Amino acid sequence: MSFAAMMLVALAIDALIGWPARVYARIGHPVTWLGRLIAALEARLNTGAAQARRVKGALSVAVVVLAAALPALALQMALPAGVWGNVLGGLLAWPLVAARSLHDHVAAVARPLGHGDLAGARDAVAMIVGRDPAQLDQAGVARAALESLSENASDGVVAPLFWGLVAGLPGIAIYKALNTMDSMIGHRSAHYEDFGMVAARLDDLANLVPARLTGGMIALASGRARALVVMWRDARAHRSPNAGWPEAAMAGALGVRLSGPRHYGDHVAQEPWLNAGAGDPGAGALGQGLALYHRAMALCAAALLVLALI
Repeated sequence: MSFAAMMLVALAIDALIGWPARVYARIGHPVTWLGRLIAALEARLNTGAAQARRVKGALSVAVVVLAAALPALALQMALPAGVWGNVLGGLLAWPLVAARSLHDHVAAVARPLGHGDLAGARDAVAMIVGRDPAQLDQAGVARAALESLSENASDGVVAPLFWGLVAGLPGIAIYKALNTMDSMIGHRSAHYEDFGMVAARLDDLANLVPARLTGGMIALASGRARALVVMWRDARAHRSPNAGWPEAAMAGALGVRLSGPRHYGDHVAQEPWLNAGAGDPGAGALGQGLALYHRAMALCAAALLVLALI
């Protein structure tokens, strides 16, 4: 059994068809199944003093990780040897890779923005970012979409494939469990900060290598040395220990500035610029960013193919 071949199959299936709407309507999605478990644990356990919340948050992480890992391990142990095992393993891993949906969500922003429909672009970008879309002008919408594209190329594609390459189905399942917990409870707010602390820290650790790999692939796919320079110089200035790497690489590759101050409701987060001094992205930069994303994911697929053939 080749974990590299399994992950290549998963990426190929997802790139071709994504997660079909009919399938989602009938059975949902593994991430939504995890989400219901996380929401139930949070509603029941996120109470008490700070230390108690941290302990109960850590226990919740253990429950969710086991709920994801044990079925994945059982399925992996049941796979046949050889080519069919790799194909079936790829089919099982396919729902946990989000290459197609990421493209579709960003393309949904690019289309109205390219036609001057700022309201439509704001509605579309609100589906993928947490900031207040009403505060975004054309450049703000383009920045938000490019940042989401860059960060989620790591979180939604490269990181699950990386952990699947390391540990097969349990690896990709555990990663998605941690990443889903971080997205739901890993917020720096009074309600979530203590309960979600362990989930957030573990997600940071799980993304250390994939985020840097993603930034490197974006820079390499761009063919621009500037992308590497900006990534190395600016990535550590980002509020996240990981998101700055692919975002800075994208900024350098496209010759635009990303991050910077942003509105969350009535709060303005004073974030530093990535590739400060460059111009703001316009609608055309989203198309360029999507094309670069495709090339970076092709590099990822090529690397998996090489590893599968070794």
